Amino acid sequence: MCFTDAVILAGGKGLGLEPITNTRPKTLIPILNRKLIEDHIMKLYDVGVRRIVVVVGYMGDKVRSSVERLCSSLGIEYVFVNQDPPLGTAHALLNAVPYVKSEDFITVYGDIYFKSSKVLKDLISYRGNVVSVSEVKDPSKYGVVVVSGGKVVKVVEKPKEYLSNYVNAGIYRFTKDVMKFLEKTEVSVRGEYELTSTIQLMIDNGIEFKYLVVNEWLDVGRPWSLIEVNKLELEDVNTQVIKGFVESGVTIKGPVIIEEGAEVLSGSYIVGPAYIGRGVTVGPNAYIRPYTVVLDNSKIGFNVEVKESIVMEDVHISHQSYVGDSVVCEGSNLGAGTILANLRFDEKTVKVRVKGVLEDSGRRKLGAFIGGYVRTGVNVSVFPGVKIGAYSWIYPGVVVTDDVPPRSILKYNGVLVSMC
Repeated sequence: MCFTDAVILAGGKGLGLEPITNTRPKTLIPILNRKLIEDHIMKLYDVGVRRIVVVVGYMGDKVRSSVERLCSSLGIEYVFVNQDPPLGTAHALLNAVPYVKSEDFITVYGDIYFKSSKVLKDLISYRGNVVSVSEVKDPSKYGVVVVSGGKVVKVVEKPKEYLSNYVNAGIYRFTKDVMKFLEKTEVSVRGEYELTSTIQLMIDNGIEFKYLVVNEWLDVGRPWSLIEVNKLELEDVNTQVIKGFVESGVTIKGPVIIEEGAEVLSGSYIVGPAYIGRGVTVGPNAYIRPYTVVLDNSKIGFNVEVKESIVMEDVHISHQSYVGDSVVCEGSNLGAGTILANLRFDEKTVKVRVKGVLEDSGRRKLGAFIGGYVRTGVNVSVFPGVKIGAYSWIYPGVVVTDDVPPRSILKYNGVLVSMC
Protein backbone atom coordinates (compact mmCIF):
# COMPACT_ATOMS: atom_id res chain seq x y z
CA MET A 1 0.00 0.00 0.00
CA CYS A 2 1.29 3.44 -0.91
CA PHE A 3 1.20 5.66 2.14
CA THR A 4 1.16 9.33 1.27
CA ASP A 5 -0.89 11.32 3.75
CA ALA A 6 -0.56 12.30 7.39
CA VAL A 7 -2.57 14.61 9.61
CA ILE A 8 -0.98 16.70 12.37
CA LEU A 9 -3.34 18.12 14.98
CA ALA A 10 -1.77 21.46 15.92
CA GLY A 11 -4.67 23.69 16.87
CA GLY A 12 -4.78 23.57 20.68
CA LYS A 13 -3.90 26.46 22.99
CA GLY A 14 -1.56 24.52 25.27
CA LEU A 15 -2.88 26.03 28.51
CA GLY A 16 -0.93 23.48 30.54
CA LEU A 17 2.32 24.83 29.07
CA GLU A 18 1.84 28.43 30.16
CA PRO A 19 3.76 30.75 30.34
CA ILE A 20 5.68 29.20 27.44
CA THR A 21 2.56 29.33 25.27
CA ASN A 22 1.82 32.97 26.09
CA THR A 23 3.91 33.87 23.05
CA ARG A 24 4.08 30.71 20.91
CA PRO A 25 1.84 27.75 20.07
CA LYS A 26 2.79 24.51 21.77
CA THR A 27 3.84 22.91 18.49
CA LEU A 28 6.63 25.51 18.16
CA ILE A 29 8.42 24.72 21.40
CA PRO A 30 12.10 24.07 20.67
CA ILE A 31 13.87 20.73 20.49
CA LEU A 32 17.48 21.85 20.22
CA ASN A 33 17.60 23.83 16.94
CA ARG A 34 14.19 22.86 15.54
CA LYS A 35 10.53 23.11 16.55
CA LEU A 36 8.37 20.24 17.76
CA ILE A 37 6.17 20.24 14.64
CA GLU A 38 9.27 20.34 12.45
CA ASP A 39 10.50 17.24 14.26
CA HIS A 40 7.20 15.51 13.44
CA ILE A 41 7.41 16.51 9.78
CA MET A 42 11.01 15.30 9.44
CA LYS A 43 10.11 11.91 10.92
CA LEU A 44 7.07 11.58 8.67
CA TYR A 45 9.25 12.47 5.69
CA ASP A 46 11.75 9.78 6.71
CA VAL A 47 9.08 7.08 6.37
CA GLY A 48 7.83 8.26 2.99
CA VAL A 49 5.01 10.69 3.77
CA ARG A 50 4.82 13.33 1.04
CA ARG A 51 1.52 15.02 1.85
CA ILE A 52 0.50 16.54 5.18
CA VAL A 53 -2.75 18.05 6.42
CA VAL A 54 -2.12 20.37 9.37
CA VAL A 55 -4.97 21.49 11.62
CA VAL A 56 -4.18 24.94 13.02
CA GLY A 57 -5.90 27.23 15.49
CA TYR A 58 -4.15 29.16 18.26
CA MET A 59 -1.41 31.38 16.76
CA GLY A 60 -2.03 29.60 13.47
CA ASP A 61 0.04 32.06 11.43
CA LYS A 62 3.19 31.09 13.32
CA VAL A 63 2.51 27.39 12.74
CA ARG A 64 1.80 28.00 9.05
CA SER A 65 5.07 29.87 8.60
CA SER A 66 7.13 27.09 10.17
CA VAL A 67 5.37 24.32 8.24
CA GLU A 68 5.50 26.15 4.90
CA ARG A 69 9.23 26.77 5.20
CA LEU A 70 10.14 23.16 6.01
CA CYS A 71 7.68 21.44 3.67
CA SER A 72 8.73 23.63 0.76
CA SER A 73 12.39 22.73 1.32
CA LEU A 74 11.56 18.99 1.48
CA GLY A 75 9.08 18.92 -1.40
CA ILE A 76 6.15 17.91 0.80
CA GLU A 77 2.65 18.94 -0.25
CA TYR A 78 0.81 20.61 2.62
CA VAL A 79 -2.73 21.71 3.38
CA PHE A 80 -3.89 23.84 6.32
CA VAL A 81 -7.26 23.41 7.98
CA ASN A 82 -8.42 26.01 10.47
CA GLN A 83 -10.08 24.77 13.67
CA ASP A 84 -12.05 27.66 15.11
CA PRO A 85 -13.15 27.33 17.80
CA PRO A 86 -11.01 24.43 19.12
CA LEU A 87 -13.56 21.83 20.21
CA GLY A 88 -11.28 18.84 20.78
CA THR A 89 -9.19 16.26 18.92
CA ALA A 90 -12.15 14.48 17.28
CA HIS A 91 -13.45 17.81 16.00
CA ALA A 92 -9.99 18.63 14.65
CA LEU A 93 -9.72 15.33 12.77
CA LEU A 94 -13.30 15.68 11.50
CA ASN A 95 -12.25 18.94 9.83
CA ALA A 96 -9.09 17.37 8.39
CA VAL A 97 -10.31 14.06 6.90
CA PRO A 98 -12.04 15.63 3.85
CA TYR A 99 -8.61 16.88 2.73
CA VAL A 100 -6.94 13.45 3.04
CA LYS A 101 -6.41 11.73 -0.33
CA SER A 102 -5.02 8.33 0.68
CA GLU A 103 -7.37 5.58 1.90
CA ASP A 104 -5.34 4.98 5.05
CA PHE A 105 -3.49 7.78 6.81
CA ILE A 106 -1.37 8.56 9.86
CA THR A 107 -2.55 11.00 12.51
CA VAL A 108 -0.15 12.58 15.01
CA TYR A 109 -0.91 14.89 17.92
CA GLY A 110 1.14 18.06 17.70
CA ASP A 111 1.99 18.13 21.41
CA ILE A 112 3.74 14.79 21.84
CA TYR A 113 7.38 13.78 21.46
CA PHE A 114 8.64 10.44 20.19
CA LYS A 115 12.35 9.99 19.82
CA SER A 116 12.56 7.69 16.82
CA SER A 117 10.73 7.47 13.50
CA LYS A 118 10.68 3.68 13.98
CA VAL A 119 7.19 3.93 15.48
CA LEU A 120 5.96 5.42 12.19
CA LYS A 121 7.67 2.69 10.15
CA ASP A 122 6.04 0.05 12.33
CA LEU A 123 2.68 1.79 12.01
CA ILE A 124 2.88 1.71 8.22
CA SER A 125 3.70 -2.01 8.26
CA TYR A 126 0.39 -2.75 10.00
CA ARG A 127 -2.99 -3.00 8.28
CA GLY A 128 -6.24 -1.39 9.36
CA ASN A 129 -6.68 0.84 12.40
CA VAL A 130 -3.88 1.11 14.94
CA VAL A 131 -3.48 3.00 18.22
CA SER A 132 -0.01 3.66 19.61
CA VAL A 133 0.43 3.28 23.37
CA SER A 134 3.16 4.09 25.86
CA GLU A 135 3.65 2.64 29.33
CA VAL A 136 3.71 5.19 32.18
CA LYS A 137 3.83 5.05 35.97
CA ASP A 138 0.84 7.36 36.55
CA PRO A 139 -1.82 6.85 33.86
CA SER A 140 -4.51 8.92 35.60
CA LYS A 141 -3.71 12.08 33.60
CA TYR A 142 -3.99 10.44 30.19
CA GLY A 143 -6.32 8.53 27.94
CA VAL A 144 -5.85 4.97 29.17
CA VAL A 145 -5.81 2.05 26.73
CA VAL A 146 -6.84 -1.45 27.85
CA VAL A 147 -5.51 -4.24 25.62
CA SER A 148 -6.07 -7.97 25.32
CA GLY A 149 -4.95 -10.54 22.76
CA GLY A 150 -3.09 -8.00 20.66
CA LYS A 151 -6.13 -5.75 20.35
CA VAL A 152 -7.49 -2.62 22.01
CA VAL A 153 -10.62 -3.44 24.01
CA LYS A 154 -11.24 -0.15 25.80
CA VAL A 155 -10.12 3.49 25.74
CA VAL A 156 -10.97 5.77 28.66
CA GLU A 157 -9.94 9.43 28.94
CA LYS A 158 -8.45 10.27 32.37
CA PRO A 159 -10.13 7.45 34.36
CA LYS A 160 -10.74 7.85 38.09
CA GLU A 161 -9.80 4.23 38.79
CA TYR A 162 -6.82 2.16 37.62
CA LEU A 163 -7.37 0.28 34.36
CA SER A 164 -3.96 -0.05 32.72
CA ASN A 165 -0.48 1.48 32.55
CA TYR A 166 -0.80 1.86 28.80
CA VAL A 167 -1.80 5.34 27.71
CA ASN A 168 -2.78 6.78 24.37
CA ALA A 169 0.46 8.00 22.73
CA GLY A 170 -1.29 10.19 20.16
CA ILE A 171 -0.02 8.44 17.02
CA TYR A 172 -2.59 6.55 14.93
CA ARG A 173 -3.25 4.78 11.70
CA PHE A 174 -6.82 5.21 10.47
CA THR A 175 -8.88 4.13 7.51
CA LYS A 176 -11.26 6.68 6.05
CA ASP A 177 -14.10 4.79 7.74
CA VAL A 178 -13.24 6.89 10.79
CA MET A 179 -15.16 9.80 9.25
CA LYS A 180 -18.65 8.48 9.93
CA PHE A 181 -17.72 7.80 13.56
CA LEU A 182 -16.20 11.24 14.00
CA GLU A 183 -19.55 12.64 12.91
CA LYS A 184 -21.31 10.55 15.57
CA THR A 185 -18.91 11.38 18.43
CA GLU A 186 -20.64 13.09 21.34
CA VAL A 187 -19.20 15.78 23.58
CA SER A 188 -17.32 14.43 26.62
CA VAL A 189 -17.74 15.37 30.28
CA ARG A 190 -14.79 17.73 29.73
CA GLY A 191 -16.79 19.63 27.13
CA GLU A 192 -14.79 18.48 24.09
CA TYR A 193 -15.16 16.08 21.19
CA GLU A 194 -12.35 13.65 21.99
CA LEU A 195 -10.69 11.21 19.62
CA THR A 196 -10.59 8.59 22.36
CA SER A 197 -14.41 8.70 22.38
CA THR A 198 -14.41 8.12 18.62
CA ILE A 199 -12.11 5.12 18.93
CA GLN A 200 -14.26 3.60 21.67
CA LEU A 201 -17.33 4.14 19.50
CA MET A 202 -15.62 2.29 16.65
CA ILE A 203 -14.64 -0.59 18.94
CA ASP A 204 -18.21 -0.80 20.26
CA ASN A 205 -19.35 -1.14 16.65
CA GLY A 206 -17.07 -4.09 15.98
CA ILE A 207 -14.14 -2.31 14.33
CA GLU A 208 -10.81 -3.81 15.35
CA PHE A 209 -7.90 -1.70 16.60
CA LYS A 210 -4.44 -3.15 16.94
CA TYR A 211 -1.94 -1.45 19.25
CA LEU A 212 1.71 -0.53 18.95
CA VAL A 213 3.97 0.16 21.96
CA VAL A 214 6.06 3.34 21.72
CA ASN A 215 9.22 3.76 23.81
CA GLU A 216 10.97 7.06 24.58
CA TRP A 217 7.74 9.02 24.36
CA LEU A 218 6.61 12.12 26.24
CA ASP A 219 3.42 14.12 26.45
CA VAL A 220 4.60 17.72 26.06
CA GLY A 221 1.85 19.14 28.21
CA ARG A 222 3.60 20.76 31.16
CA PRO A 223 6.31 23.46 31.37
CA TRP A 224 8.92 21.04 32.71
CA SER A 225 8.22 18.70 29.75
CA LEU A 226 10.37 21.02 27.67
CA ILE A 227 13.38 20.25 29.86
CA GLU A 228 12.72 16.50 29.67
CA VAL A 229 12.28 16.46 25.88
CA ASN A 230 15.52 18.32 25.25
CA LYS A 231 17.30 16.08 27.72
CA LEU A 232 16.25 13.05 25.67
CA GLU A 233 17.51 14.72 22.49
CA LEU A 234 20.83 15.68 24.07
CA GLU A 235 21.45 12.07 25.07
CA ASP A 236 22.06 11.38 21.36
CA VAL A 237 24.80 14.02 21.16
CA ASN A 238 28.00 11.99 21.53
CA THR A 239 30.71 14.13 19.95
CA GLN A 240 31.94 17.71 20.07
CA VAL A 241 30.92 19.86 17.11
CA ILE A 242 32.59 23.26 17.37
CA LYS A 243 31.63 25.62 14.53
CA GLY A 244 31.75 28.88 16.48
CA PHE A 245 34.63 30.88 17.95
CA VAL A 246 36.20 29.66 21.20
CA GLU A 247 38.73 31.92 22.94
CA SER A 248 41.80 30.60 24.67
CA GLY A 249 41.24 29.72 28.30
CA VAL A 250 37.89 28.00 27.65
CA THR A 251 37.28 24.45 28.89
CA ILE A 252 34.86 22.19 27.02
CA LYS A 253 34.19 18.70 28.34
CA GLY A 254 32.02 16.02 26.81
CA PRO A 255 29.66 16.22 23.83
CA VAL A 256 28.90 19.86 23.09
CA ILE A 257 27.53 21.48 19.93
CA ILE A 258 28.53 25.11 19.32
CA GLU A 259 26.93 26.51 16.18
CA GLU A 260 28.30 29.02 13.65
CA GLY A 261 28.52 32.60 14.84
CA ALA A 262 28.57 31.65 18.52
CA GLU A 263 31.35 32.97 20.76
CA VAL A 264 32.60 31.37 23.96
CA LEU A 265 34.80 33.79 25.87
CA SER A 266 37.81 33.16 28.07
CA GLY A 267 37.37 31.46 31.42
CA SER A 268 34.09 29.81 30.48
CA TYR A 269 33.51 26.16 31.36
CA ILE A 270 31.07 24.00 29.38
CA VAL A 271 30.17 20.42 30.28
CA GLY A 272 28.13 18.38 27.84
CA PRO A 273 25.84 17.23 26.63
CA ALA A 274 24.90 20.80 25.77
CA TYR A 275 23.79 22.85 22.77
CA ILE A 276 24.85 26.44 21.98
CA GLY A 277 22.98 28.04 19.07
CA ARG A 278 23.96 30.49 16.34
CA GLY A 279 25.07 33.95 17.40
CA VAL A 280 25.14 33.08 21.10
CA THR A 281 27.72 34.71 23.39
CA VAL A 282 28.86 32.79 26.47
CA GLY A 283 31.05 34.41 29.10
CA PRO A 284 33.55 35.43 30.04
CA ASN A 285 33.80 33.07 33.03
CA ALA A 286 30.38 31.49 32.46
CA TYR A 287 29.53 27.94 33.52
CA ILE A 288 27.26 25.85 31.26
CA ARG A 289 26.34 22.56 32.91
CA PRO A 290 25.00 19.35 31.32
CA TYR A 291 21.64 19.24 29.53
CA THR A 292 21.57 22.96 28.84
CA VAL A 293 20.23 24.38 25.58
CA VAL A 294 20.94 28.01 24.64
CA LEU A 295 19.20 29.11 21.45
CA ASP A 296 20.13 31.65 18.79
CA ASN A 297 21.40 35.15 19.59
CA SER A 298 21.19 34.81 23.36
CA LYS A 299 23.82 36.14 25.73
CA ILE A 300 25.04 34.32 28.83
CA GLY A 301 26.99 36.98 30.70
CA PHE A 302 29.99 37.16 33.01
CA ASN A 303 30.04 34.62 35.83
CA VAL A 304 26.58 33.23 34.96
CA GLU A 305 25.79 29.59 35.72
CA VAL A 306 23.16 27.70 33.72
CA LYS A 307 22.24 24.14 34.67
CA GLU A 308 19.87 21.75 32.83
CA SER A 309 17.83 24.61 31.42
CA ILE A 310 16.32 25.82 28.16
CA VAL A 311 17.25 29.38 27.22
CA MET A 312 15.32 30.43 24.12
CA GLU A 313 16.18 32.95 21.40
CA ASP A 314 17.35 36.52 22.07
CA VAL A 315 17.59 36.13 25.85
CA HIS A 316 20.06 38.18 27.91
CA ILE A 317 21.15 36.73 31.25
CA SER A 318 23.26 39.36 32.96
CA HIS A 319 26.33 38.84 35.12
CA GLN A 320 26.33 36.95 38.43
CA SER A 321 23.03 35.17 37.69
CA TYR A 322 22.02 31.54 38.27
CA VAL A 323 19.52 29.60 36.16
CA GLY A 324 18.84 26.08 37.40
CA ASP A 325 16.45 23.52 35.88
CA SER A 326 14.43 26.32 34.31
CA VAL A 327 12.95 27.58 31.06
CA VAL A 328 13.58 31.18 29.96
CA CYS A 329 11.50 32.15 26.93
CA GLU A 330 12.45 34.33 23.99
CA GLY A 331 13.41 37.97 24.36
CA SER A 332 13.64 37.96 28.15
CA ASN A 333 16.23 39.97 30.06
CA LEU A 334 17.36 38.78 33.47
CA GLY A 335 19.08 41.56 35.42
CA ALA A 336 22.41 41.10 37.18
CA GLY A 337 22.26 38.73 40.13
CA THR A 338 18.94 37.13 39.16
CA ILE A 339 18.57 33.72 40.82
CA LEU A 340 16.17 31.07 39.54
CA ALA A 341 16.30 28.70 42.51
CA ASN A 342 15.74 25.00 41.89
CA LEU A 343 15.67 23.24 45.29
CA ARG A 344 13.27 23.45 48.23
CA PHE A 345 14.63 23.58 51.79
CA ASP A 346 12.87 20.29 52.58
CA GLU A 347 14.17 18.77 49.31
CA LYS A 348 10.70 17.52 48.40
CA THR A 349 9.52 17.43 44.80
CA VAL A 350 8.57 20.81 43.37
CA LYS A 351 4.92 21.64 42.72
CA VAL A 352 3.80 23.92 39.89
CA ARG A 353 0.42 25.57 39.43
CA VAL A 354 -1.05 24.26 36.17
CA LYS A 355 -4.41 25.63 34.99
CA GLY A 356 -5.04 26.87 38.52
CA VAL A 357 -4.24 23.60 40.31
CA LEU A 358 -0.99 22.73 42.11
CA GLU A 359 0.60 19.75 40.35
CA ASP A 360 3.56 17.69 41.52
CA SER A 361 6.27 17.83 38.86
CA GLY A 362 7.94 14.70 40.23
CA ARG A 363 11.25 16.57 40.12
CA ARG A 364 13.23 17.30 43.25
CA LYS A 365 15.17 19.94 41.35
CA LEU A 366 13.07 22.32 39.30
CA GLY A 367 13.46 26.05 38.84
CA ALA A 368 11.26 28.74 37.32
CA PHE A 369 9.42 29.24 34.04
CA ILE A 370 9.97 32.69 32.59
CA GLY A 371 7.63 33.73 29.77
CA GLY A 372 8.67 35.65 26.68
CA TYR A 373 9.94 39.25 26.94
CA VAL A 374 10.06 39.30 30.74
CA ARG A 375 12.41 41.75 32.49
CA THR A 376 13.83 41.27 35.98
CA GLY A 377 15.71 43.94 37.91
CA VAL A 378 19.01 43.30 39.67
CA ASN A 379 19.14 40.77 42.52
CA VAL A 380 15.72 39.23 41.87
CA SER A 381 15.19 35.77 43.36
CA VAL A 382 12.53 33.39 42.04
CA PHE A 383 11.30 30.39 44.05
CA PRO A 384 11.25 26.84 42.59
CA GLY A 385 8.21 26.09 40.45
CA VAL A 386 7.16 29.72 40.00
CA LYS A 387 5.87 30.96 36.63
CA ILE A 388 6.26 34.52 35.36
CA GLY A 389 3.92 35.40 32.49
CA ALA A 390 5.06 36.99 29.25
CA TYR A 391 5.92 40.71 29.10
CA SER A 392 5.99 41.08 32.90
CA TRP A 393 8.48 43.16 34.89
CA ILE A 394 9.93 42.33 38.29
CA TYR A 395 11.34 45.18 40.39
CA PRO A 396 14.96 44.99 41.64
CA GLY A 397 15.56 42.96 44.78
CA VAL A 398 12.11 41.36 44.79
CA VAL A 399 11.70 37.75 45.94
CA VAL A 400 9.10 36.07 43.72
CA THR A 401 7.27 33.42 45.75
CA ASP A 402 4.15 32.97 43.61
CA ASP A 403 3.13 33.05 39.96
CA VAL A 404 3.02 36.39 38.15
CA PRO A 405 0.35 36.82 35.43
CA PRO A 406 1.30 38.01 31.93
CA ARG A 407 1.72 41.76 31.40
CA SER A 408 2.12 42.50 35.11
CA ILE A 409 4.54 44.51 37.22
CA LEU A 410 5.60 42.99 40.53
CA LYS A 411 6.73 45.82 42.81
CA TYR A 412 8.11 45.89 46.35
CA ASN A 413 6.18 44.25 49.22
CA GLY A 414 4.35 41.99 46.77
CA VAL A 415 2.36 44.77 45.10
CA LEU A 416 1.17 43.45 41.72
CA VAL A 417 0.01 45.89 39.02
CA SER A 418 -1.49 44.95 35.67
CA MET A 419 -0.06 46.63 32.55
CA CYS A 420 -3.41 46.29 30.77
